[in-house]
Amino acid sequence: MTGSPTSGTTPGTPLRTCAAGVVFALDVEADAFAARSRDTTETLAGGLTFHEGTVAGRRVAWVVAGTGIDRAARACRLLIDGHRPRLIISAGFAGGLTPQLPRGRLMNPARVLRADHPPLDLGAGDSAAHAQPSTTLVTVDRVVCTAVEKRTLAAATGADLVDMETWGVATVARDARLDCVSLRVVSDTATEDLPDEMARLVQPQSSLRRFGAALRAIGRRPAAAADMWRLWEHAVIDGRTLADALERAIAALPLSDR
Repeated sequence: MTGSPTSGTTPGTPLRTCAAGVVFALDVEADAFAARSRDTTETLAGGLTFHEGTVAGRRVAWVVAGTGIDRAARACRLLIDGHRPRLIISAGFAGGLTPQLPRGRLMNPARVLRADHPPLDLGAGDSAAHAQPSTTLVTVDRVVCTAVEKRTLAAATGADLVDMETWGVATVARDARLDCVSLRVVSDTATEDLPDEMARLVQPQSSLRRFGAALRAIGRRPAAAADMWRLWEHAVIDGRTLADALERAIAALPLSDR
């Protein structure tokens, strides 16, 4: 059962320690996971909605931060301050940079890269039977849409995957002396071109503004309707894959949440 939303913690009530804190970028990445939570409450902080509930018998907190390193880092700081998780998970979708990775593959990268910075090590969040180990993720500032851009990025970095958030989450976790895991589902392959409209649609905005942007894109290019529908269908499936992985990872954590 979902609990009533709250606007904060009751004064004088000690914060419980959550087993894990999960940072998503988009609602579609979080929806399937959120549906598995029980006794869920909501807290508003810094213009974001933070959720806390029980998954696999453990207390877990999560937030949908919006896309980009800065938003992910800010949300992660607030999540740590408000819910005291013992583990941080950067969860969502990622683009494939090597042809060997099929769409829909679950990945648990071992390290994350950022231009002009030393790599950061990431923890193991799923068993090798379910996720591809020993891979490298690079975090960038914009959506990498074309196969040519993906090949160029792979050659420059040696990375297998690309996203826009994990570096921000991992740096905040490191500064807080918390382990960080990244669980990512390959949403587009190295040889696949994304629709030109994708970069605009993933920008932080209200549902109404996003709907308006989609309508304008369809008006300019009618074939965009079919492209967006296909991407949405894939995203729903990928969200379920991600939720499965998160539930397994959380079930492996210690039961105590005090």
